Amino acid sequence: MREINVKEVTAAVKQAAMDANYLLGQDMVQAFERGLREEESPAGQEVFRLLLENARIAREELIPICQDCGLVVVFVELGQEVHLIGGNLNEAIQEGVRQGYQEGYLRKSLCHPLTRKNTGDNTPAVIYVSIVPGDRLKLTVVPKGGGSENMSRVHMLRPAAGLAGIKEKIAQTISEAGANACPPLVVGIGLGGTFEQAALLAKKALLREVGTRNPDPQLAALEDEFLTLINNLGIGPAGIGGRLTALAVHFNVMPCHIASLPLAINIQCHASRHKEVVL
Repeated sequence: MREINVKEVTAAVKQAAMDANYLLGQDMVQAFERGLREEESPAGQEVFRLLLENARIAREELIPICQDCGLVVVFVELGQEVHLIGGNLNEAIQEGVRQGYQEGYLRKSLCHPLTRKNTGDNTPAVIYVSIVPGDRLKLTVVPKGGGSENMSRVHMLRPAAGLAGIKEKIAQTISEAGANACPPLVVGIGLGGTFEQAALLAKKALLREVGTRNPDPQLAALEDEFLTLINNLGIGPAGIGGRLTALAVHFNVMPCHIASLPLAINIQCHASRHKEVVL
């Protein structure tokens, strides 16, 4: 049994919250560079130039990539041989978010859904905990922006809808999102499970490194097909037209009830931010 003091968790979440907002992943930077080469629209090319410049300034000056610093989602993989000491894991994560957003001068975007009163410290974060083998604690901190999240959807399809129905809903969702989701996008697709599990599958799909292939050949082929479908919509970077509305489509799939076909589409904007820490 390995002991980890939750103070380490607070410190790790604090730093990850700041890093995620300042330091865009290299996979996204490389995707922007590919986009600049492949986009045919002069206006779309300029968008990619600006995105690369924005990422550089944020990285060098340690300022947020986007003024929307997001609602923090934290995925925890807790090794079953880990013994947490010194306090409560949930409270330690919330304190890390609180400190990171305060000390990092990050916009605090959380409010009560009815009164709209701001919570003042960007908490509470949304936390998902999975128990896994081993003696390590992995934290993935994801600041999720409001614009792309607003345009995300869950559809409970009839099984007879099949692949054609899935295509229709994805095309409809991205078309309705238009410029509001801040393209170029990363699109996470969750297929199967239940109503809430499909949405979680879709959000987890956003964490996969952009540019990597799905290990399942059938899903890899579907990702390519749906990426082409989305890019043929002509929305383009920043919604001003062009070839590249999305940089990647990532699928996560699990079995579902025989009477159901849950489909979740979680859209991520060009500020596709997340940081992983292993303790």
